[in-house]
Amino acid sequence: MTHCRESGTAQRELLGIVAGFARELHPSRAQPVEASLASRLEQDLGVDSLARAELILRLERSFHRRLPIEAIGRAETVGDVLAALEASASEPLRVEGAPAPLPPTAAAAEARTLIEALEWHVARHPQRLHLTVLQDATTPAGALTYGGLAAQARRAAAGLAALDIEAGDRIALMLPTGLDFFVAFFAVLYAGAVPVPIYPPMRLSQIEDHLRRQIGILRNAGVKMLITAPEAARLAGFARSGAPTLERIVVVADLEATGELAATPAGAATAMLQYTSGSTGDPKGVVLSHANLLANIRAMGAALAASSADVFVSWLPLYHDMGLIGAWFGCLYFGAPLYVMSPLTFLARPSAWLSAIHAHRGTLSAAPNFAFELCLDKIDASELEGLDLSSLRFVANGAEPVGARTIRRFTQRFGPHGFRPEAMASVYGLAENAVGLAFPPLARAPLIDRVDRDALTLRGEAAPAAPGDAGALEIVACGQPLPGHEIRIVDAAGRELGERREGRLEFRGPSATAGYFRNEAKTRELIRDGWLDSGDRAYMAGGDVFVTGRVKDILIRAGRHLYPQEIEAAIGDIDGIRKGCVAVFGVPDPRSGTERIVVVAETYATETGARAALEAKAQEAMSAIGGTPADEIVLVPPRTTPKTSSGKIRRSAARDLYLRGRLGAAPRAVWLQLVRLALAGLRPGLARLAARAGDRAYASWWWLVVCCSYATAFIAAMATPGLERRWSVVRRIARAMLGALGVPVSVEGVERLPVGGAVLVFNHSSYMDVAMLAAFLPGAPAFVAKRELAGQIFAGPFLRRLGVLFVERFDAAAGVADAERLAAAARGRNLVFFPEGTFSRRPGLAGFYLGAFKIAAEAGLPVYPGILRGTRSMLRSDQWFPRRAALALRIAPPIRAEGADFSAALQLRDAVRGVILKGCGEPDLNELAKPGRA
Repeated sequence: MTHCRESGTAQRELLGIVAGFARELHPSRAQPVEASLASRLEQDLGVDSLARAELILRLERSFHRRLPIEAIGRAETVGDVLAALEASASEPLRVEGAPAPLPPTAAAAEARTLIEALEWHVARHPQRLHLTVLQDATTPAGALTYGGLAAQARRAAAGLAALDIEAGDRIALMLPTGLDFFVAFFAVLYAGAVPVPIYPPMRLSQIEDHLRRQIGILRNAGVKMLITAPEAARLAGFARSGAPTLERIVVVADLEATGELAATPAGAATAMLQYTSGSTGDPKGVVLSHANLLANIRAMGAALAASSADVFVSWLPLYHDMGLIGAWFGCLYFGAPLYVMSPLTFLARPSAWLSAIHAHRGTLSAAPNFAFELCLDKIDASELEGLDLSSLRFVANGAEPVGARTIRRFTQRFGPHGFRPEAMASVYGLAENAVGLAFPPLARAPLIDRVDRDALTLRGEAAPAAPGDAGALEIVACGQPLPGHEIRIVDAAGRELGERREGRLEFRGPSATAGYFRNEAKTRELIRDGWLDSGDRAYMAGGDVFVTGRVKDILIRAGRHLYPQEIEAAIGDIDGIRKGCVAVFGVPDPRSGTERIVVVAETYATETGARAALEAKAQEAMSAIGGTPADEIVLVPPRTTPKTSSGKIRRSAARDLYLRGRLGAAPRAVWLQLVRLALAGLRPGLARLAARAGDRAYASWWWLVVCCSYATAFIAAMATPGLERRWSVVRRIARAMLGALGVPVSVEGVERLPVGGAVLVFNHSSYMDVAMLAAFLPGAPAFVAKRELAGQIFAGPFLRRLGVLFVERFDAAAGVADAERLAAAARGRNLVFFPEGTFSRRPGLAGFYLGAFKIAAEAGLPVYPGILRGTRSMLRSDQWFPRRAALALRIAPPIRAEGADFSAALQLRDAVRGVILKGCGEPDLNELAKPGRA
């Protein structure tokens, strides 16, 4: 009974707080705002994302407890908030302290891939704490050691292989911040596939826009599997209809396997696809190799003297390059512990970030400029009591334009709490260079350049402003190029500009991408003469780079360059305009042939007089900066201005909404969004069904042709006299079979084979290997097979009629018992070996047994390396559903042993295997990353 009374009291208090807050948000509503448990936060009460942060703070102060941020962030109704409130009564647990620093010389310096970096730590200190996921500043949601991450990821990789994931397949990760993301990312790498991080939906009310944006990425990447959270798996199914290559949608728990799998990709192999923020109809997937990532991590580490003694505290999204590469991969490489919380936690309670830095003595962190503004606006003075930020030595401010005013205010507000000015580091980077490109020198306070506005906007010259110039532009230095990287500023013709001349920023270095995935046109625009175009305008001064804005966003009015971010910041400071929710862009004016400037600003004001006053103030701010007023000021309701996943204004999207007349349009109901998504996926879904029907029809035809061909070959072999004649008939039947299957076949180098007296060695991928060789090898080849086949009812007699040689085994330990018999057979025929032994379903070249090479060395026979491609794709092991696939057979030039001893046989084996490995296009399974390998 007591619990019921307490619950009823909490409910009444909650409804009162929510109703009062909603009335405060919308004071001009004609009808008074009333709240019930069924009231929808956004549609009924107008509580958007930023307003939720304020509501959470008020609820925490009223109920004197910490609330589960993610649960409230996903809440749709007031009843959902009450459920989260009632679940928040438990006392938070403290996390363990950071591990002791490693010896100064310890680092994964020789690692060529992310896997090797992880395995380096596993070999030396598997129980060392790697990362901790936080619910808030001190409440752990889970932790991983280096050994724990590797073991879980290897098991999940085995689960991926069991689901037919092959090397090079793209796997999308749509997971919130949590242990599952870290395990899934490395599981994909261990499986030899390519992870594609994308951001998960925040709420159902945004599902249509979210999934439409992600479908473009899934389609462009050719994603084969999507790994997501259980609660998102059902909704992610809508994405499947729009992405034809997407075969499965799974959760991490589905990937549990008893075994472990660990491939070792080369440093040049693709480590991930990083899709740039705001990707829509033309997504740009930045291809980043392991070498790119490690080069960037090492360069950033050198610039900030990173070591295992550091502690990184982050709330940055793991699907964004700054949080993924800068925070996680950097900590992984240097052995520094990472404490990471959900972006929802930070947005709802900015103090959690600073409190976590205090609690864990964080030395490193990073955030976009808006995060520092949020700390200034949303952290109450009472939350700063006892806060100590003196442990911080480097906080990267990047990913969006850095505001000089923000830096000053943040340093002034948090200086009394130990925050040193030199800890604020304005940095520059972009996904096309992994993440970082320019960092300021350590222990240098932010450098702010005051330049003459007219000189810069009219002549492109960053001339220093006079000391008393009130209209000067303030631009923050973003540092100097990272070690091994270069930056230059060029004009429209590509000529390099001098000091303090504004132009287009170009760069090059070991971190730079080779281009965009499946987008040759954009790649050609990106890379010119070895330099990459950043898409930003900037100037250099004193070795530092000063970024002035995006090329595509800069406006030109009366010959003057106007920077949208400066106008947006000024209008956002107007009382009544929502800060960070202003977009400035240009639209063509058909009548004048020039560009009109449009300002879109969010406001809660609805009364005509108040809106007119806001428009007047916005025009004043615009005129003060640009010299002329805007052509149009559009005041829109909250949640109208589109933003990227990292919180940046999507000006091009706002421009598109404006031109289509959709600015401020009421959001569609969730059910209608889901119906629209389902209808949009109807045509692709029908196409998928048609493709499946075609696959089944082809599989039926395939088996009919294969079975008839085998029966015909069996009868012919039994009835035809003479080994040569039998092989001639079988060869014609095999070629006719491939033709009837409609299989594109490429054959190269067969003409160099002798009729006999040689050893032929092939990679073994499928049952189709023998059919390919039977169709194209000349003469009467002598296949060497395991003796178990001789006893089979149908295969045994057939193989004996074709002169197959049955043996027990061929390996270095047992020797070759039948060597003399095989050598004798090779005098008139070619011996055909599959030295891998039994093939597997997993792509890759296994180790070679020694028998074939020992025979060739002792008998002085040449060895012809043979490469088969496509057969595994057509019919894999343990899978009886054939697929269409192009097949290829190539015979490489012969290789001879340099002697007849055991050492010569080993050298011959390695030389032949190297040729086959290079040509087969599959990974090297002989170089597995074993547990504990250094």
